Amino acid sequence: MTEPYAVPVPKGYRVGAWEVREPIATGAFGSVYEARRVGDDEALPKTVALKFLPTGTGTPRQLTHLRELIEREVELHRRLKQPRLIRMYDTLTVDDPARPALDGATILVLEKAEGSLSALLAAHPRPAAGPVLLAQICEGLAQLHHAGWVHGDLKPANVLLMRDGSARLADFNMAAELEGTHAYTPAFSTPDYTPPELLWSEIGERGRRIRPSADVWAFGVLAHLVLTGSFPLPGATPSTRRDAAAAYARGTDELRLSPELPDVWREIVRDCLTRTHGDRIGTQALLRRVGAAAGTSLPPRLPRALLPRRRSRRTTMLTAATAVVAVAALGYGVSNWADTGADGGGSGAGGPGRETTRGTAATYGASELRTDQGVPVAYRRLIVDSAHDCVRPVVTPALIAALLKAESNFDPDLSDPSVGEEGEYGIARWTPSLLRWWIRADGVPATATPEPPLTPAQSIPAVGRYLCYMEPLLDRTGLSGDRQVLLAAAYRTSTKVVNNAGGVPPKYRDYAARVAHYLKEYTPPAKR
Repeated sequence: MTEPYAVPVPKGYRVGAWEVREPIATGAFGSVYEARRVGDDEALPKTVALKFLPTGTGTPRQLTHLRELIEREVELHRRLKQPRLIRMYDTLTVDDPARPALDGATILVLEKAEGSLSALLAAHPRPAAGPVLLAQICEGLAQLHHAGWVHGDLKPANVLLMRDGSARLADFNMAAELEGTHAYTPAFSTPDYTPPELLWSEIGERGRRIRPSADVWAFGVLAHLVLTGSFPLPGATPSTRRDAAAAYARGTDELRLSPELPDVWREIVRDCLTRTHGDRIGTQALLRRVGAAAGTSLPPRLPRALLPRRRSRRTTMLTAATAVVAVAALGYGVSNWADTGADGGGSGAGGPGRETTRGTAATYGASELRTDQGVPVAYRRLIVDSAHDCVRPVVTPALIAALLKAESNFDPDLSDPSVGEEGEYGIARWTPSLLRWWIRADGVPATATPEPPLTPAQSIPAVGRYLCYMEPLLDRTGLSGDRQVLLAAAYRTSTKVVNNAGGVPPKYRDYAARVAHYLKEYTPPAKR
């Protein structure tokens, strides 16, 4: 295994009744390995997926251990072992002082999948088995909702395919237990699958209020994608499609579904994608209509050619049982079977994001980022769109611009190899191995560590994702100072260091003062 994993585990390592074999997938907050049973308990399967959850942060700016999310995922797996949800057989804790990187790690022993819906769609858009897979996905949602949970992050990467071709829901890091009609979840979601009411919802100390209707909206988007190969809302990027969703919800635009969508599914998708959550179809009614439209409840027999095949150990990045954290484009675990050959999809790799910077007008986002204070025109669209991809109000275009100014003075060619073992590069002074986790818009780490020079199209969207991930990790009661400035200080060091210091650590006060100065300059008066 040549690529760095969030939790590196050597082949042959034994824990409980299992021996670790080949690596399957990794995300910022967990790594998944195939494992074989070495104990005598024949009640357990011969092969499983072991999801290792990290023990914590060892150095500044590394990813932080999310204990609350781990406990949520463990609890959900224990209570929900239904056929349409990835099954959890056990939880283990590593007791190995000789290996500090593993000692204390939590392990989920999970049912092993064969592939993911995202990889299937990448290889075969509009698969023939799509209607039946949608029926099974809907059945999984119905099971979750009946048990009193909201999934919160339904998307193709979180739908796994089993050996018999059937579908299972996975990745419950965003799942939340209902308290009456609502649940509370981190303000962290994938834009294309987020209902418009959550794009501007208030975020309290417990997170964002979410209803089962949010999963229904996501299912409508997913169904349109599976059946037509396109998203139901127009736009070339997630941020433009998010803006289209907002315009639709406000009533200033209409929902124009693909003409390739079959009539029976057209009505289903329309009833999922209503402007308001109150008008959305209920889960049980949706299940009945989807089952009738699919025409069968039997698992589809997918040809082996349709299931993603593993590559060599050097390039395999498969999802096994649950993404990173990814907002908008971050996720909270392992979120994609990257058998599609894309290492840097979306604007994070210089694709659409790089193209848009060439034609950016100087007034782009002027209501949120001043146009008269020296923010380079070439980066305005990247800065504004990167902030919009985060649903947290603290992450603003002005904050990202102030941070870039303090980090590099907007120098896209910055190169400082003297910092640490790797050095820091580009407009946001990224360490290449850390940028790897945030470079992709889908929340999946790139399969290779990016090499300098690091372009603004790679660096700036990654800043937005990283800030969006860190914000809820900052203490909400014990810190002094402006929260935006504290978040910038956490970018330079880590949330753990800022929390332990009770504010900006003395070493970083000059840096924080520069950010505060530029934040004030770049924020329009109406936004202050």
